[in-house]
Amino acid sequence: MINISTLRVGIVGLGGMGHHHTELAQNHGHKVVAGVDVSPDACEHFENKWVDVETYESHEAMYDDAQPDAVVVTTPNKFHAPAAIDAFERDISVLTEKPLANTLENAEAIARAHEASDGVGMVGFHNRFASLSSVAHDYVTDGDFGEVNHVETAYVRRRGVPGRGTWFVSKELSGGGSLVDIGVHILDLTLHLMDFPEIEHVSGTTRQEFGGEDDYTYLHMWGDDAEGELDFDVEDSATALIHTVDGRTINLEVAWASNSPGRKSIKLRGTDGGATLDLQDGDLTLHGTSDRGRAHHTDTDIETTGIDEKEAETEMFYDAVATGEEPELNTVEQALTVQRVLDSIYRSSERGGETVQVDTIYRSNERGGETVQIND
Repeated sequence: MINISTLRVGIVGLGGMGHHHTELAQNHGHKVVAGVDVSPDACEHFENKWVDVETYESHEAMYDDAQPDAVVVTTPNKFHAPAAIDAFERDISVLTEKPLANTLENAEAIARAHEASDGVGMVGFHNRFASLSSVAHDYVTDGDFGEVNHVETAYVRRRGVPGRGTWFVSKELSGGGSLVDIGVHILDLTLHLMDFPEIEHVSGTTRQEFGGEDDYTYLHMWGDDAEGELDFDVEDSATALIHTVDGRTINLEVAWASNSPGRKSIKLRGTDGGATLDLQDGDLTLHGTSDRGRAHHTDTDIETTGIDEKEAETEMFYDAVATGEEPELNTVEQALTVQRVLDSIYRSSERGGETVQVDTIYRSNERGGETVQIND
């Protein structure tokens, strides 16, 4: 057990999220002792803003020299695995921004390292901490909706492709496009509301319709285009149908760009009631039908106090580091389940949308691990 007032924190990746996590750690009374980035300019900017915080060019050097109790990984997805694995091997606790990794193989390697480590692990799915998400979750788990057998889940932007030519739209660096970037958030929250059911099979289709076009038209860019070649080799939308072992289904819609109104919502359909969680407008509506007095429908709007989701996530992580107990939410195991579903959607799309089984066992990996037969 570590004294929570003396946690030493390292930041891996010194872009915007690295600066934000530095603020979050300090807000909770912890000391950011070091940061690491491959960019000398990023290191210099970080040192200028955060005086007395030393920067490094490699995470291994930072881990060995600064000896942090915990690190926060905010790099492009491709570099999550080496940073997280090397930390876990040193029994350093890790908060990794979503997704867990760029590939299923790398996600499983992180999970193996975490399992063998004394460090705790957490993944940055902050939408779970939203007040209305918490309310909806308790209505589901308390049985108010009966059996929730189908969920309609969507995270769709009308125009919201990240900066073209950046790592967000590079398959090598990110592992995918809209599905990995924003779809992962809404999928994770959906599975959380359903208490992470065992997934049996998936069918899905990914598309590239907007971001790769020279005449991509928009009112506002989500991020700035890079200079030079505007490479774009990932999907900008995806559709999937997910089946659980116990017969429930999830319809998933994701898009960075579409010719439809934007939405970020989860619609729960249960045998005794349902709910619409609108994360875009911050609304939660409960749906019911009754024969009390006379047959009628009810739609009840829920009003509650707001909460800073990243602050709440940060507090849970550092509390877990201090106690040495795994966090209640956003576990590495849950993030691995999300990654397996994403991988299955991509595999289904590569096969023309055919149904594929979701992997439930580890694949082989260059860092070790038993070679196993993949469920296809």
